[in-house]
Amino acid sequence: MISVKNVIRLAAVAAVVMIASSAGAQAVKVGYLNDEVIKTKYPPFGRAQEQFEIERKAWEKEAQEKQDELQTMLEEYNNQKIVLSDEKKKEREALLRTKKDALDAFTRQVYGPGGTAERKQADLLQPILDKINQAIQTVAEEENYDVIFTLNSGLGYIRPTLEVTDKVLAKLEKLEK
Repeated sequence: MISVKNVIRLAAVAAVVMIASSAGAQAVKVGYLNDEVIKTKYPPFGRAQEQFEIERKAWEKEAQEKQDELQTMLEEYNNQKIVLSDEKKKEREALLRTKKDALDAFTRQVYGPGGTAERKQADLLQPILDKINQAIQTVAEEENYDVIFTLNSGLGYIRPTLEVTDKVLAKLEKLEK
């Protein structure tokens, strides 16, 4: 299903193509691909996702074990704190804080920004994304597309001769003078 965001993208590309065509520019051949279809029908994507799920479940299990251990220690402490000396209470509380800090650190290490999960997913997906980009570029060149874009990801192709970055920079430099 195409989302509103994707309809807006399609409309923007269509508008650019129409403006370019009406301004006397040569026709621009545009295509798009549906990322979700690629993800579901390209087997390496599924295999990478399965591999990631195996790893994710292992991290989840380890986090749950740490959480259970902390919970057990907390329950034991709460059941015994009435009979514990102030010194023993402080020792147990320090141990509980250490366990909680270790759990928090593990969670950040695995699931935080740039964490193990994010890096593993990138390691699994990058070779697949490279192949998809290569296939997009090959289709674009063989079938003479000027632009191929995707509906959801940053994948795609734009004929290098359509780049106007240097021209825009030159205009910006002139405006600065």
